[in-house]
Formats: sequence, structure tokens, C-alpha cells
Amino acid sequence: MSQLLLDSPRLTVPVDSARDHVLGPDTASATLLEYGDYECPYCGRAHAVTKEVKRIRGDELRFAFRHFPLTQAHPRAGQAAEAAEAAGAQGMFWQMHDLLFQNQHALRLQDLMTYAQVLGLDLDRFGADLQSHVHAPRVREDFLSGIRSGVNGTPTFFIDDVRYNGSWDLQSLLAALQSAL
Repeated sequence: MSQLLLDSPRLTVPVDSARDHVLGPDTASATLLEYGDYECPYCGRAHAVTKEVKRIRGDELRFAFRHFPLTQAHPRAGQAAEAAEAAGAQGMFWQMHDLLFQNQHALRLQDLMTYAQVLGLDLDRFGADLQSHVHAPRVREDFLSGIRSGVNGTPTFFIDDVRYNGSWDLQSLLAALQSAL
């Protein structure tokens, strides 16, 4: 890959299907990891791109998402990340992930509860998880792994453990992944 697109920062915590939220097989030819923030408008635009990249690359690609809520700029991002984890604890991480990006303008607690209801989650458990911040340590763990890997904004992508610094439009990401393959 071009030195202009890949920088020296490396992923300090490798993607692991036992720990991370992953779509695609572990045997995929390339891994694309996003550090993202559910309230970040750039991440919202990147979400549509990553969905299309996953569709095009199919089983050649393993996609993972880690939380990097920039709570100073996006005050609802932390709770939204916890909501994704609470949904994940009930087997619905990716469904909640998609709803949060589709509804970035509506991330208040009552909105999160509505999304949980739409997904058919156990609302008592979901609400209790959010109220007691059960999943805050996981969100913080993702955030700190990003800091250690040189993440300082969102979205930040890594391709096979190397930070990708190119444009995250569809054609650029596909070209970078093709080079990685």
C-alpha cells in the first residue's frame, strides 16, 4: 500500500472475534476496523460507506467496530455506545448499531429505550444496564485501546492492524482493501 495512505501507528489490541463486534469470517483476507462515535456526523456518513464495502467484499472482509465516543463534542455518544453494548448483551449489537447511526439526531434515553423496544429487547434489563452503566467499562476499554493505537478523531480506520489515513469514500476504501488483499 502507498505510504501516504498507511501510517506507522499500529493497532495495539488486535481484532478478536471473541472480544470485538465482528461481521465476517475470521478467515477473511482483510480486516477493516472502525473506531467510531454514534453522534459524530462523519461517522454517520462513513456508516453508509462501510455497509456498502461489506456488501461488495462479502466474505473476503472481516469488519469490526470499536467505540470511541468523543463526549466533549458529542454529549450523548457515551450513552449511545453503552446502549449498543446493552443490546449486544442481548444478541442485538449490530441491529442497535444500525439504528443509532440511522437516528444520530435522536440519542436521548427515551430514544434509546424506543430503539430497544423496536428490536424486541428485554426493556427492564436494557434500562437497568444503562442506568447502572454496566457496559461503561467496555466502552472505556475500546476508547483506551484507540488512544494507545493513535486514534484522535472519528472515524478512524485500521486495515489489518495498520491505521488507514486515506479518504473513507467508497472507492478509496475499496482500493485500500484491494491492496491489502
